[in-house]
Amino acid sequence: MTKTWANPGLDLHLDLPATRVRAGLEAALRAAVRDGRLRPGTRLPPSRALAADLGIARNSVADAYQQLVAEGWLTARTGAGTWVASHAAPAQRAPAAPASPAQPPRYDLRPGVPDLSAFPQRAWLAAARAALVSSASGVLGYPDPQGLPVLRSALAGYLARTRGVSVSPDRLVVCAGFGHGLALVCAVLRARGARTLAVESHGHQLHRRAAQAHGLRWQALPVDAHGARADLLAASGADAVLLTPAHQFPLGVTLSPQRRRAVIAWAIGQGGLVIEDDYDGEFRYDRQPVGAIQALAPDQVIYAGTASKSLAPGLRLGWLAVPGPLVAEVVAAKVAGGAEPSTLDQLTLAELLTSGGYDRQIRHARLVYRRRRDRLAAVMARQAPLAAVAGIAAGLHALLLLPPGWQEDEAAGGAAARGLAVEGLAGYHAGGDPHPPALVIGYASPADHAFTTALARLAATLAPRPAARAAAARAPARPRSAPAPPRT
Repeated sequence: MTKTWANPGLDLHLDLPATRVRAGLEAALRAAVRDGRLRPGTRLPPSRALAADLGIARNSVADAYQQLVAEGWLTARTGAGTWVASHAAPAQRAPAAPASPAQPPRYDLRPGVPDLSAFPQRAWLAAARAALVSSASGVLGYPDPQGLPVLRSALAGYLARTRGVSVSPDRLVVCAGFGHGLALVCAVLRARGARTLAVESHGHQLHRRAAQAHGLRWQALPVDAHGARADLLAASGADAVLLTPAHQFPLGVTLSPQRRRAVIAWAIGQGGLVIEDDYDGEFRYDRQPVGAIQALAPDQVIYAGTASKSLAPGLRLGWLAVPGPLVAEVVAAKVAGGAEPSTLDQLTLAELLTSGGYDRQIRHARLVYRRRRDRLAAVMARQAPLAAVAGIAAGLHALLLLPPGWQEDEAAGGAAARGLAVEGLAGYHAGGDPHPPALVIGYASPADHAFTTALARLAATLAPRPAARAAAARAPARPRSAPAPPRT
């Protein structure tokens, strides 16, 4: 028969034998320290409190403490308390020191992450406070699997106003980011008998893997200066297509009006489904934002948005505007999967949207990121003129076309030697003819105080080699604002 206790201050469980209680307590405390459940510096309960919790004599606890202090496991000061000693674990039980991990890059220029230091903490906290004050206590129960109605209502109005999306709250599904939403859609497609998902020839590997994980094959569509080759959809045998029409990731081109119409014509004529990933549609710099293609055919397009770029990916908040017949199936897939965004975060985002705080954050971030984009283009033009910057009309990344004779591995290695993390375009290639060597540079992630240094090191990595400087002076200027289209 053993006695157990759980002290609320330590949240620690001990087993004591029915006999030899003091020896059992000493052994249990030694084991807890040795195993790391009681870490160095942890304060132990007073002997009176511990004795009451265990149902044993106080003297037994005091004697056990005194013995462990003498052995070096604990340390104590009269009137102050008892702690686990900083050197309590025996040397022979100490684990071998792990190998030193590789140092992370000092400057991260990989795409996909905003400036996390610019997260609107005060606005978020104020919105969370206001949302909790105005909400009934029942909202903190098990949430609606489709998403909180207050958030879906706020999103419907916001998406219609800023992205031209035609959707009512009852056709919105809140999910834990785009990856989660895509997994739900793929599950529904496969359950409906779909077999093939068309994807752009360059895009996230994780998206292709999501299709494969749900039993779908994927078929690559070439991308040129006008966007994905919508004219090849009919021959692809695809049941659905995943597109980034506003700002193709990572090439940076926009799907042309003619190809938008062709995509919708294919979807209506073939009964296909379009998945529109509007991952950074709010960040357009040189002209008015390009509206969502969902408005052209709301019954054929699933529109997917996220707060990952506008706020932070760690919030795990995204949304799907779903054709009416698919809503129940998407919600059922979500329930089966079990993932659910936090109710508090949903309430807070709804408050931000309705109060105007989300719009203010977008406008501020758009100005900051446009200035960063301009600085990137200016620094490269001045210090690395043989590398062309493309795909920068929108978004949080740029395509950096490498100088003649350079390879992506060479450029990435040179950047890593200067403390930069960068990614080559080849890692996004899904099939078909490859694009000329390029780096995909995310210019949003570094904090403001680090951005200047990161740009200088990137430019130094791609600065003309001595043998190329004379040739560069004689060569005509290379266009820097339009992307070089892939071979198709």
